[in-house]
Formats: sequence, structure tokens, C-alpha cells
Amino acid sequence: MNRGTGDRHHPHGLELDEIRALARPLQTASRHLDGLVDLCARARFVCLGEASHGTQEYYQWRAALSRRLIEEHQFSWIGVEGDWPDCWRINRWVRGQTDQNLDARQLLAGFERWPTWMWANQEVAEFLTWLREWNLARPEEQRTGFYGLDVYSLWDSLREIFGWLNANAPEAMPAAMKAWQCFVPFREDPQRYASDTRLVPRSCEADVVMLLAEVHRQTFGRVEDDAAAFDAVQNAIVAANAERYYRTMIRGDRQSWNIRDHHMSDTIDRLARHHGPGSKGLVWAHNTHIGDARATDMALDGMVNIGQLMRLRHHGSVVLVGFASYGGSVTAAPAWGLPEEVMNVPAAVPGSHEDLLHAALESPSTLVFGPDRAGHWLSSWRGHRAIGVVYNPDREKGNYVPTTMGHRYDALLWFPQTTALRPLHHEHLPSEPELETEPTGF
Repeated sequence: MNRGTGDRHHPHGLELDEIRALARPLQTASRHLDGLVDLCARARFVCLGEASHGTQEYYQWRAALSRRLIEEHQFSWIGVEGDWPDCWRINRWVRGQTDQNLDARQLLAGFERWPTWMWANQEVAEFLTWLREWNLARPEEQRTGFYGLDVYSLWDSLREIFGWLNANAPEAMPAAMKAWQCFVPFREDPQRYASDTRLVPRSCEADVVMLLAEVHRQTFGRVEDDAAAFDAVQNAIVAANAERYYRTMIRGDRQSWNIRDHHMSDTIDRLARHHGPGSKGLVWAHNTHIGDARATDMALDGMVNIGQLMRLRHHGSVVLVGFASYGGSVTAAPAWGLPEEVMNVPAAVPGSHEDLLHAALESPSTLVFGPDRAGHWLSSWRGHRAIGVVYNPDREKGNYVPTTMGHRYDALLWFPQTTALRPLHHEHLPSEPELETEPTGF
């Protein structure tokens, strides 16, 4: 239900009227997602965001919208902001191929890289349980896949490459061992590797590039029909890009963000080709990856993201959907690598997009922007909250990305109050340090 329109003297009265005109109630997935489903059905790529990695409502409604698009409009794959090897195991499970003695919660317990709660949570477990049941009722070629887009899994991806080469091309194992031996002194610690390459002009770049070339040679002509070969190639690409990413990250160079988002966008394109020209895909990632960077201050720093790259590559075939809320609670950590906590999310700062949405709307809503985005609110430049896996509510003003909402997204899901995500287990201190790279509001 919308707030009353008796605020014609409100300093942002025109913006509030515009928000109310766009908003539709959001109560049940079967009835209140129709307008958004219609918008997404016409696209080949639908990118669904989240304003934090630790909010129940974002995960639940993203899953509900994804479910309708899979059921009603034959979306055939999902790419998420997660590691390729971990998500490949999920992909094989939801397709009924491996680990069928496990349930979704047991399967997700295999996530070990901090922060595990991003994927090892009850909301994801419930969606994957449904997706497996949906898939098993259909022939293999009609089943929906689940894949990781991220670039962090350097050592895990190397291990997966070894397994494939050993079984399919043992003559190529020397190239794999050379790459592995180059990384051995760093004990699977990306910070140690990156720091050493900064101090000494030596890296493992040439070795992983040679390994990638060898994997491409060994899988030539097999990738389209052989899922294991496709997996091997993607792991080799991850290894090469991860090595470059970590070397760049240690310099404090924001170019590392671009390496990561180019890698994720390139992986989306590979998944689309792998599933065929008629396939349609869903992308799950943080708003800072999904919302077009050109509509934020990220562009001023030369940063790009998935939303921008997909719009440029596939003009007219992409829908970007953002998520936002006013207050509530969130699952996050007080510092990088520490166990998760349930934290209070304070009221949005005055003058932000969230502040105006709260003033206009009393209840959860969908806002589909339409072709005309020149209105006072859609074209205004305001802060838009972005909570990362590390969060400090006392520094709330630092968690806002200046944004033109109508150019950043095609639609928005709005929640006045939200609830913290429910992890399947409490976070442990990581045995393998990871560089801080998640969205923090820049």
C-alpha cells in the first residue's frame, strides 16, 4: 500500500508521486510478479541483484522470480557470484548426475571459502531443492544448470584441471605440473603470491597461460558435447584470470575490479554459447555488479561491471533488476575473515533513493521503469545503499553508491524492512586468506 499523496509541499513531492505511479504491490509470487515476469520474458539475459549478500528477502524473491522464469519461459541456466568448482558440483547435483545421496543442505556444506553464508544458507538450499525436483521431472536437455561466475578459485581450479587431464590426456600432465609447482611455494595463499610478485619481478603467468593453451588443445572439438571438457576449459580460464587478478589486486589497483567483472561477463557469454543460441540465462550477483556502472560514480574511476558489459554486448536482450530496502537486519561480518553476525541496518540516510522510496511506499513493491525514464526520480543522482559481506552500521554514510536509478536498472524490488539471511552453519576462520574484494560502497 502506498503512502498518501498529501505531501505536495514535501521538498521531493514530484519524486514521491513518480515512485507511487511506478509501484505495484509485492505480496505473492504467483500474482504480484506478473509485470516483472512479462518484462524479463522477452530478454535473453536477466540479471538479478541484491543490495547485500546477507538478506532473506533478496534471496527469497530473487529465487521466486527465477522460478517463474524457469517454469513459464524456459530459462535454462543460472550464473551466480560464486566459485566455478563449487557451483559445478551443485550443477551436477541439480541435474541428477552426482551426489544424489545428499540433500541440498549437505551439498552446500562443501562451501569452504569465506564467506560461506553467501551460498550455504537456508534460502539457497530451498531453491536448489526445488530446482533439482524440477529438473528430474524433465529430460536431460531440458534441465536448468547452475554455474559459478567468479574468479577466486585458483588452486581449486588447478586441481580440477589435473583430474581431467589425468583421465583424458595424461600426456599433458607435465604442463599442469609445471604450473602447480610454480604456485607451491605460496601454500595456496593468494596474498602471499601477490605480495611476492610485487617484490620480485617473477610470476606464474606464463605457466598458467601455457596450461590454458594446452587444455584448449586437448579439448578442441569436444566442448560442445562433453560437459567435462567444458568444465576443464572453464577451470583453465579461471586459473589464468585468477593469477592476473591477484597480481593486480595487491597493487591496490581498481583495475582488478574490471578483471573480475570482465571474467564474469565472459563466463556468462560462454554459458550462453554452451547452452545454444536459443537459451536464456539468469545472473545472480550484488547490485554493484548487476546495475549498469555508467549510471554510478564507478564510471568516474574507470570501473565497469556485468550490467554495463552485458548491455553493450547484447543491446536490447538484457534486463537488469535491482533490490533495495530501508532498514531491518542483515547477516555480515565486522571485518574480513571474521565469523558472521546478525546486524541491525539503520534507517536510510536522508535524501537517498531508499529514503524517498520509504517516504512514498509503505509495503514491498515492484517498480518496472518502462521506456520513459526522464522523470524527476528516475533521472535524479542520489545515494543508493550497498552493503557488502563486511559491514559497519556506524559508518552508514560510506555505504551509498551515487546512482541514477532509471539508467542503472530496468526495474527495482523494494522492501521497507528486511531480515537477516539464515546460514546453514556458523562461519569459521578461513584457513586460506582471501583478499577483500566484495562491494563496500566504494
